[in-house]
Amino acid sequence: MVGGGVRVAENDYVTRVSEHLADIGMSRWDALLANQPEPSPFLKAAYLEALQASGSAVTDTGWTPRYLSLWQGDDLVAACPLYLKQHSYGEYVFDWSWAQAHEQHGIRYYPKGLVAVPFTPVPGPRLMGRDAASRAALVRALVDQVREWRLSSLHLLFLAPQDIEACEQAGLMLRHTVQFHWHNADASGTAFTDFDGFLASLQQEKRKKIRQERRKVAEAGVSFRHAEGPGITAADWDFFHRCYQQTYYEHGNAPYLQPGFFDRMQRDMADHWLLFIAEREGRPIASSLIGIDRSRGVAYGRYWGALERVDCLHFEACYYQPLTWCIAQGFRRFEGGAQGEHKMARALLPVRTTSAHWLAHPAFADAVDRFLDREGQGIDQYLEHLQARSPLRRDAP
Repeated sequence: MVGGGVRVAENDYVTRVSEHLADIGMSRWDALLANQPEPSPFLKAAYLEALQASGSAVTDTGWTPRYLSLWQGDDLVAACPLYLKQHSYGEYVFDWSWAQAHEQHGIRYYPKGLVAVPFTPVPGPRLMGRDAASRAALVRALVDQVREWRLSSLHLLFLAPQDIEACEQAGLMLRHTVQFHWHNADASGTAFTDFDGFLASLQQEKRKKIRQERRKVAEAGVSFRHAEGPGITAADWDFFHRCYQQTYYEHGNAPYLQPGFFDRMQRDMADHWLLFIAEREGRPIASSLIGIDRSRGVAYGRYWGALERVDCLHFEACYYQPLTWCIAQGFRRFEGGAQGEHKMARALLPVRTTSAHWLAHPAFADAVDRFLDREGQGIDQYLEHLQARSPLRRDAP
């Protein structure tokens, strides 16, 4: 088993590997995060700790936490969430073919090193550094640690711009994928005042389709209520988890997140959650859970589930209700999560996301580098294709 440890790195940095965030200090971790450009609530100590303490991201589920940190004396200067992965589930950047190629040549691919937030494909800081120099040192320390542990590879997912720069300077290979995000602004850059104003920014065909979808849900007798933060009751959380579990099981998969994770979110991070509950004939039938960051005006589509089937209910619960709320609250962005080209019809537009990769085996590294070059050209063409299909009105002022 790969364990923790302490060693001296360059520039008098001391590198530490910790199995628990408490070994680093929850408040120290969060203070470092707060100093990053565009800090993410999903990198907060309470969020990562909930994933581990609930049994959602632990060795038994294929995620062995090994938080890496750099220190100068008692000062924490850089840190990141590092996991030893025994598979590639729950990552949303797919490397199954890389693993298969290694195994076919008799080379072990798992465990691999992964810098990511488990089950959370939300772009944001992954390499928390006091400055660019410490962030660069953290990348080098990660590669050194992966070499020392004799792992096949290192992967850093859904990176912030400053992370991309550090990884590129260190010689890691970059890979691009596409997500879909909504921005609260019309063609002139002015925030929408209501949902109808948002619809007016879309092509007539898209406006008509959205109105039809919303009408179907209303005519089925479904209404919505929402609760935010501490206003989400224990009964609401329990109902949401039932919906979440059932939807996973209907798709033939066990849910990634255990009940204890949501218990901890209610206790430790309630202010970062918004819950929509669909009701029919006085009983709840579906729900969607949205992550929110009021300080930055950003909302994140995260989880959804339904106990009854209603045509277009998913679109209403996961897009139209959250967008209506974002407009009313003056939020500037709603991130729709991984994949989903269908989101474009709801005015979530394509954005490029980036990961970074290092492979130990020179021949495989060279092959992956060539593959990523070809794949990157395909992503560029795909983005051009999507942009040409924009749902926004072309005659907007």
